[in-house]
Amino acid sequence: MLSNLLTNAAKYTPPGGRIELTAEVRDGQVLVGVSDNGIGIDPELMPHVFDLFRQARRTADRSRGGLGLGLAPVRSIMALHGGSVEGHSEGVGKGTRFTLALPLFAAHPAAAAEQATPDAPAAPIGLMIVDDNVDAARTLAGLLEAKGHQVTVMTTAHSALEHSRTTPLPLYILDIGLPDMDGYALARQLRGTPGTQDAVLIALTGYGQSHDRQMALAAGFDHHFVKPIDIAALDRILAAAPRPVAVGEPAVL
Repeated sequence: MLSNLLTNAAKYTPPGGRIELTAEVRDGQVLVGVSDNGIGIDPELMPHVFDLFRQARRTADRSRGGLGLGLAPVRSIMALHGGSVEGHSEGVGKGTRFTLALPLFAAHPAAAAEQATPDAPAAPIGLMIVDDNVDAARTLAGLLEAKGHQVTVMTTAHSALEHSRTTPLPLYILDIGLPDMDGYALARQLRGTPGTQDAVLIALTGYGQSHDRQMALAAGFDHHFVKPIDIAALDRILAAAPRPVAVGEPAVL
């Protein structure tokens, strides 16, 4: 989590800039802050920087990628630990500060033993993400890998089909706007290919109208998500997805 924030700070702070790391205990929490004097964040974007696939407008200063990519796993992982993350910026060119807050627990082994056993996480599953936005795909892949899943990332429909013919997987998350073949056509081909005809297919798109969902269902998708993807809903789908007898170790390309 901390490395994600430091990486973002370094990426968007010019040479000779300043990055500060602070830590303190306050009100029963451990607070870790990462601040910089880099390019900052537009106030309109700040409420969305933890959303998957959210990108800032491209400018000469932001040609290195979408601001905020890589931050979605931070919020999700912090929530799993009972913590939170907040961001603040005075605006473009005025730097950014992110603060991680984690609850401070005293060690009481006897009390901990009396607590109910938490629900077991979903069993790992092999899956493929197909998206030509490499940063977005790897961000989602990293989040799912942190949950124990085996993730293959492909950036074109044709590479996904080629891989699936030799290593079919039980679940696919497909972007609709692929460069070589749209996600609808890819879904139809997966449905017609031995080994993936019964796979769980999830559409991922920026369009969420009723006819968009109908087109996804008609193409063979089981689920339709509008970006940014709802991680909690995706977790439920992954938990319910059928597992093959043996899941091979998929390569991440």
